[in-house]
Amino acid sequence: MNIIIMILLISFLILVHELGHLLTAKALGFKVTRFGFGLPVGPTLFKGKIGDIEILVHAFLLGGYVSFPDDEENTDLPKDSMEFFHNQPAWKRAIVLSAGVIANMLCAIALVMVTASVTHKLPTDRAIVYVKGIQEAKGASVKDSGLQKGDIILKINGSDIIQPFQTNIYAKASKKFDGYVSNDAYNNVLKELQAKNPDIKNINQPVAKGTALNLIPSKDETPIKLSAAALMGIEKIKNDSIKLNSYQTKLRNSIQGKKQIVSDGEMTLSDLAKAYADTRKPMIFTVKRGEKVLELKPIYSNEEGLIGIERDGERVLIHTTSPKTIITGSLQYTWINTKYTLIGLEKLITGQIPVKELRGIVAATKMGGDMIEHSGILNGILLTAIISINLAVMNLLPIPALDGGHLMFLIIEKIKGKPVDEKVMAKVSNFFFLLLIILMMVLIFNDIFAIITKQI
Repeated sequence: MNIIIMILLISFLILVHELGHLLTAKALGFKVTRFGFGLPVGPTLFKGKIGDIEILVHAFLLGGYVSFPDDEENTDLPKDSMEFFHNQPAWKRAIVLSAGVIANMLCAIALVMVTASVTHKLPTDRAIVYVKGIQEAKGASVKDSGLQKGDIILKINGSDIIQPFQTNIYAKASKKFDGYVSNDAYNNVLKELQAKNPDIKNINQPVAKGTALNLIPSKDETPIKLSAAALMGIEKIKNDSIKLNSYQTKLRNSIQGKKQIVSDGEMTLSDLAKAYADTRKPMIFTVKRGEKVLELKPIYSNEEGLIGIERDGERVLIHTTSPKTIITGSLQYTWINTKYTLIGLEKLITGQIPVKELRGIVAATKMGGDMIEHSGILNGILLTAIISINLAVMNLLPIPALDGGHLMFLIIEKIKGKPVDEKVMAKVSNFFFLLLIILMMVLIFNDIFAIITKQI
């Protein structure tokens, strides 16, 4: 039942989008010939007329369209008829093309306002993160840092910590002996080893078997600083540029605590430098203790990326107890989620989010149904608002077959001073529509795989 509710909510968003186009077109005097709810794939559930507009409801509800006389194959209208969409002024067409996106954003705000009015509060993306307990993990270093139970964690390595799970992300990214080193760390260690072993001239030539090499004191690697996007899980954390091979990893493990090492006849000075450069990355915690803000001594995670602190968070809420705070709080909540949608989109375009991690309508429905079951319908409505924001942003992309693609053609028309050839536009739009269908199938596959493997 909860999944059915979520399907209806998502279908409602699509209906709102298409009604945005329809009502704006009618208000601006456009002739609309057909309004379709769902995609024309499979059977048609309903067919009728309201005035001179044909209404169709298709079985595949995840889509919709508004048709104009331009879409009709056989029409008796003269080419210069103002009933054609393309003969209308460009500013009118731009408004109609943008109306679906605007409708989805207004719908998102309205849904958030409903929730804010009923619950008198809205969640933000922030929480007050505090130390609940310390149980130092084997091989980690926490107690020497000065961290105490009850400390509020403000920053790690200068990055704002706004969710409890972000301490885990930092610990994993800073784990000891991660098998990667930076070029700077490698070059610095290599220079020191060369100074300690001046007889070794060729860093890439194996050192003669039995030769004793002087080692250097171990140094920490440079602290890693993660971006806000990486800490929210919407940006892939990149490893350092040099990856240790199996021999270098074995060498790294064998030199710990030694002042000298005897060559086995295979080792090069370059191997030794890479092995020695892979050490541990410090995490500098900035905490609030009472009224004081303190920067602690370095904390180190172990080889599993664990530090051994129990932490919890108290979510920061937007209190919506008056009409003014309902409006401002709803706008703030909408902006927060729009921002993260845009950040996620940028990371996807730049390849920082792999395609296999993308989720689609099946996952949204599953998560929404679970959320309604465990947290109530109002949290499901908030998720629906976020999906509405996503629909708005995605539809603005300059991809033919989406609203943004049609706006792109309109801009090209204004630059060239004449419309883009209809046949060319139709072929390009059909091609990208096919790509969107393929992408939808990939997302559905990702969703089903994630559900089967219990990732969601």
